[in-house]
Amino acid sequence: MNLAVFASGNGSNFSAIIKAIRRAKIKVKSVILVCDRPEAFVIKRAKNAGVQVVLVNRADFASRADFETAIIQRLKSYKIDLIALAGFMRMLSPDFVRRYRNRILNIHPSLLPAFKGAHAIKDALDYKASSTGVTVHFVDEKMDHGPVILQERIKIRSCDNLASLEKRIHALEHKLYPQVIRLFCSGKIKSLKGLKPIL
Repeated sequence: MNLAVFASGNGSNFSAIIKAIRRAKIKVKSVILVCDRPEAFVIKRAKNAGVQVVLVNRADFASRADFETAIIQRLKSYKIDLIALAGFMRMLSPDFVRRYRNRILNIHPSLLPAFKGAHAIKDALDYKASSTGVTVHFVDEKMDHGPVILQERIKIRSCDNLASLEKRIHALEHKLYPQVIRLFCSGKIKSLKGLKPIL
């Protein structure tokens, strides 16, 4: 199993995945980082971990189609079997998703379908929700949508602010995402039929 982690920013989930691979909790033949922003801190994380960086800068391409074609070419060259989106801040086109159907995972900091989008943790606080959580799911053509693989709930405390809730959410992400990737790579997630989220 060859894994590509897509990330655009800080890359803490990327580091959690790499740590699990190094500890043999996830068994892959190879792993690469695909990044669309040359200034992203995740690139430094990857280099420090000795992981191959594939930088595909969106600004270098005239269209999303050309940008995605370049990514696909690189994925083919590395014979990638599984894609894990880890803070990749671009919507993938329907054509891209269909090409890798049921082989693209995403992690989102809410209990989907609640609080979709880039500000899910803040949105949950602003809504005064009693709880939120983390969802790992297969990617389909819609934003923050697709069959749920795993969910876990976190109670929002009365003393929580954005920083404290983010810290707890991220800690949970770092536990759940490697767990799901391990299950996929070991062949334990084979069919979406009858798949139910774990709450």
